[in-house]
Amino acid sequence: MTDETVTDTSKAAAANGSGAVARRPSWDEYFCQVTRAVASRSTCSRKAVGAVLVKNRLILATGYNGAPAGLRHCDHTGGGDLLNGHCARSAHAEQNAVVQAARHGISIEGATLYCTNNPCVNCAKLLINAGVRRIVYMEVYPDQPAFDMLAEAGIALEQMPAPPPTT
Repeated sequence: MTDETVTDTSKAAAANGSGAVARRPSWDEYFCQVTRAVASRSTCSRKAVGAVLVKNRLILATGYNGAPAGLRHCDHTGGGDLLNGHCARSAHAEQNAVVQAARHGISIEGATLYCTNNPCVNCAKLLINAGVRRIVYMEVYPDQPAFDMLAEAGIALEQMPAPPPTT
């Protein structure tokens, strides 16, 4: 243990007032927790999905699924806005994160995408072309062609257990 680690853990113990050292989340756990918070902004009533693009431990862009900016939110009452079982109105979280980066001139080449679910095949193609090198997801979305394409592109795909809810 380095002096810096001792100082950091001592500060953590002092900060929580218990005298006990709290376990800090790993970077992957931390960014997965952020991804859950981003998903809470979803405007799709069918499923809330969040995505966070990270490079060198810095958040570059975030995205959540929902209708395009300024338009009405998705409405699945009585099957509305659904086409072949999917929301026809929503942009995917991964798409919105890539668009946010592009709108602000931020390169995501070499970045890691943290997402509540693994990407669908269309998002996989977008992420491959954008230069994302690693994807960390929590829940499986059944899309074998996406898994196959990401593997063929050499993109690391890792499933993490869903983080516990924050209080």
